[in-house]
Amino acid sequence: MRFEIRYRTAAAVLSLSLWAWSQGPPSPKPPANGGDFSNTTNPIIKVPKDTIIVKGAWSGASDSVTPVPEGNKFSNGVFSDPYFGMNYNIPVGWTKSFDGPPPSDSGRYVLAQIRLGDPEQQTSRGSILITADDLFFTPTPADNALQLVSYMKDHLQADYKQEEPPTPTKIAGRSFAFFAYWSPVAGLHWYVAATEIRCHAVSVVFTSRDTKLLANWLLDLDKMTLPAEAGPSAGTGGGNFPVCVKDYARNENVLARVDPVFPERRGNPVPVRIIIDRKGQVKHIHFLSAFPEQAKAITDALFQWRFKPYLQMGQPVEVETGIMFGRAPRSPTTRPIASTTTE
Repeated sequence: MRFEIRYRTAAAVLSLSLWAWSQGPPSPKPPANGGDFSNTTNPIIKVPKDTIIVKGAWSGASDSVTPVPEGNKFSNGVFSDPYFGMNYNIPVGWTKSFDGPPPSDSGRYVLAQIRLGDPEQQTSRGSILITADDLFFTPTPADNALQLVSYMKDHLQADYKQEEPPTPTKIAGRSFAFFAYWSPVAGLHWYVAATEIRCHAVSVVFTSRDTKLLANWLLDLDKMTLPAEAGPSAGTGGGNFPVCVKDYARNENVLARVDPVFPERRGNPVPVRIIIDRKGQVKHIHFLSAFPEQAKAITDALFQWRFKPYLQMGQPVEVETGIMFGRAPRSPTTRPIASTTTE
């Protein structure tokens, strides 16, 4: 009898406990978006294909109309870059690879990466790399495209071998410096053709294991169109382009100057190209690499600068030059970098 009473009492207590638990606060809802137990999700914003997101300094310009080096296009088998006045009908079978990264703070551009092969099979018979090196800011000891190619030849890695020394050649009716090297270990060959446009060393680099293909692709460059000023030791603008003059922003050419006021100190170099009109006023500013607040401060300041008009044959013409704000990138040699440094 006592056992039965105890059993009924325990059962009653358990029933009351279950009833109290069921009347307590509701269990927490699953996360509104995401999480292991979520059943409600918002649409996911996907990163565009072939896009790499990097937070930090980036390229930019004071307007969206004036061409910039990185503003190239690749469509219907044609590579074009209005800044360099460059158009190239890519050989049949070639496809664009990834978009290049933003220009480096030393003025290095990857304008196009193109490959020949089957993307589905992940095979490749060769590749084309089109690059540009800003000769205002490059840390290498080069004042023109010919010197840059010579520097490349003298600084090959130990396991790379020269096939052809730097040699003058004609491509599409323009002068180029040609250079070839290869890797005996990998069996890869590189054919490099470089010329200078607007004080940039523009290079087209073919890579393949098949030297016959490389020779044919090099001949195919004759389909390219380039400005008349292109040349391995020329290419200083003029004609339809501003004349490019290294270090024109020297003190003796600056009539009025306002230093930028930065909201915070950063340790990155900020290379800037500017176009000065015939009256000596800054009309365009191109940032190779800058944080947004740096670009704004420099833009506000540079539009107040005044220069002596640049004269060519006694007539004022537009001039393009470079200014380095902040610390310049470290040079691999003891030779000073060809730019104006402003702390």
